[in-house]
Amino acid sequence: MSANSPPGKSDEPAVDNIPPNAFESLGSRLRDLDVDSIRRYLASKLGFYEPSEPPIPTEQVLEEVSLDGIVKWIKSEKCKNIITLSGAGISTTAGIPDFRSPETGLYHNLQKYNLPEPQAIFDISFFRDNPKPFFTLAKELYPGSFKPTISHYFIRLLHEKGLLLRHYTQNIDTLERVAGLPEEKIVEAHGTFYTSHCLNCRKEYSLEYVKEIIFADQIPICTECPGIIKPDIVFFGESLPDRFQNCLREDFQQCDMLIIMGSSLEVQPFASLIDMVPEWCPRLLINREKAGERSPLLRLCGLAGGLQLDEHAVRDVALLGDCDHGCRDLAQRLGWGEELHALVTVEHERLEREVGMSPQMTIPETADAAGTSAETQL
Repeated sequence: MSANSPPGKSDEPAVDNIPPNAFESLGSRLRDLDVDSIRRYLASKLGFYEPSEPPIPTEQVLEEVSLDGIVKWIKSEKCKNIITLSGAGISTTAGIPDFRSPETGLYHNLQKYNLPEPQAIFDISFFRDNPKPFFTLAKELYPGSFKPTISHYFIRLLHEKGLLLRHYTQNIDTLERVAGLPEEKIVEAHGTFYTSHCLNCRKEYSLEYVKEIIFADQIPICTECPGIIKPDIVFFGESLPDRFQNCLREDFQQCDMLIIMGSSLEVQPFASLIDMVPEWCPRLLINREKAGERSPLLRLCGLAGGLQLDEHAVRDVALLGDCDHGCRDLAQRLGWGEELHALVTVEHERLEREVGMSPQMTIPETADAAGTSAETQL
């Protein structure tokens, strides 16, 4: 059975199961968009053109393309390797702002730092010249002040059920670690506050060491050289962590269920990960709005990148609404609602007792979990 065959199916052995590099995959698609392709697209919209050969349909493994179909798939013996992808949307109920929301997003509220542009605060060249704005902001965002959300504990529950292959996150808040997800299950694609390194000699420092200096309103300087200590989050102008590329090669062709949570799917190469699973693999988007949809032009050109959230969908389902509500809804339908509620309650009480976190988060009852999010394939 090849990686591109649904569980229980077999075909010729795959020659190479290594997924393409995200940048190369995206670039190859764009190179294929020539003038003739665009002309065919416009002609088809006007009814002047019919493709000579219809595209090969994607095999449907879901009994029905709906949230109920996703639930049945997860409960089946064929679903064994779930990958979760997460963005800022799973952490907003913890009190951490996302980056791009109007009025409340992080970029919108950086005027006080007198930056040439909002993104400069995460630009490595700007940081080397003027690190103070970043460390002032880091004091507001630093791990240790925020509790994991229901969404984080749903991911942990997938792990405890033996279903989680890997969790890929765009977030730098370390809340997956705080929620008790094992380190080997986490890929922090955009880096993390959990460790820091000197920019010059690369000496490593712990989260607590750097936190103490930042909260004293000082810039952390290496004890071995005059270099600045920088948390291991990925700035503009830096490469993604080696672990990100290494795990891609192991994980995505094994994936038999992809869950995308709280991401706009706008930032590359993370956004391209949705296309690295096998062509039959079901994909569930839990988000406030649709994201990652493939364009009609790419579809006509035979380039199947992106989610298909319309009446022609055969594997993609969207559960629109707040991520925590969506995860509670999904857990309830899977029969895990009470278990998730108990896990969140116990863990939050532990964090309040052991770490001194305030009980600021309200955990909704499981009884009204169903129906809090809007399911759609349209």
